[in-house]
Amino acid sequence: MTEVFPIEIKLTSEFQRKIRILAKKYRKIRLDLAEALQQLQAGTFLGDQIQGVGYTVLKVRIKNTDAQRGKSGGYRLIYWIQSPFCLVLLDIYSKSEQENTDTDEIQRILREFQDG
Repeated sequence: MTEVFPIEIKLTSEFQRKIRILAKKYRKIRLDLAEALQQLQAGTFLGDQIQGVGYTVLKVRIKNTDAQRGKSGGYRLIYWIQSPFCLVLLDIYSKSEQENTDTDEIQRILREFQDG
C-alpha cells in the first residue's frame, strides 16, 4: 500500500492580506474555505484553469454563507499548482465586490511570490 501525503498549501502575501480584509466583513470566510482547502490538500484540484497566465492556475467558486447569494455571489479562490505536491493560494475576493482578477494581476502575484 502506498502512503498518500497531503499536498502542501502555501499562501502568498496577497492572499494573506485579502483574507484579513474579507474576514472583517465576512465572519465565516475561514469556515467557507475549509471544505475547499481539504479537497485541495487531498489532491482534488477544483475549479477552471485560467488561460494566458503561463502556469497551471485555477479559479474556484466558493459559497459565501455570510451573503445569501449562492456561489455566484460568493468568493473566488485563485491558486497555482506549483507541483503535484504543492499548491499556492494566490488570491481571494468576493464576487460582489470585485469583478475578476486579470492575468496581468495574477502574473504580478506569482512574480512577487517567486521573488519572495
